[in-house]
Amino acid sequence: MAIVHLKNLIKQKGYEKIVEVFRRDKLILFSSLAFYLLLFFAPVVLYFLFGNYITLILAHPVWYPTLVISVSIYYFSCWIFLFAAFLNYYLDLWVLTNDRLLNVEQEGVFSRTVSELDLYKIQDTTSEVKGILPSLFGYGTIYIQTASEKERFVLKQVPNPHEVRRLIMNMAEEDRKYHEK
Repeated sequence: MAIVHLKNLIKQKGYEKIVEVFRRDKLILFSSLAFYLLLFFAPVVLYFLFGNYITLILAHPVWYPTLVISVSIYYFSCWIFLFAAFLNYYLDLWVLTNDRLLNVEQEGVFSRTVSELDLYKIQDTTSEVKGILPSLFGYGTIYIQTASEKERFVLKQVPNPHEVRRLIMNMAEEDRKYHEK
């Protein structure tokens, strides 16, 4: 399904082939899910903490509907934000072809930015792993330096950033050889 989505999103040149498709590290998705799971259980914890007062609230003709509407709005909001976080993770991707690097960035539910970089213009790439969690789980940031208008491409939360950096540089070298002909 991801390939069908890509073919609709990018127009491949005749000789262009997709080498690799990258997404942010799965730990980023799991940390968002864990956060929303905590939010889902917050009302349950409050129920057990204030259980004595809940019976009074449930018996009150005004407070009961107010509580039901408030909890419903809270859970609906949690679901909406969880869905937006999943969309942001799933639709953010990087596509490496034998000719270019595409950065598809989902910004909210209804906004997407697609940037592309010709591989032969790449001058330097740097991979960086900073912090305890990125070091333990092997994700980081890749900085790509070019001579074009947008001097720096930044790929954040990439799994195995050192290997991805090497792959990008190898593909850039191959593309430079193609363009020198």
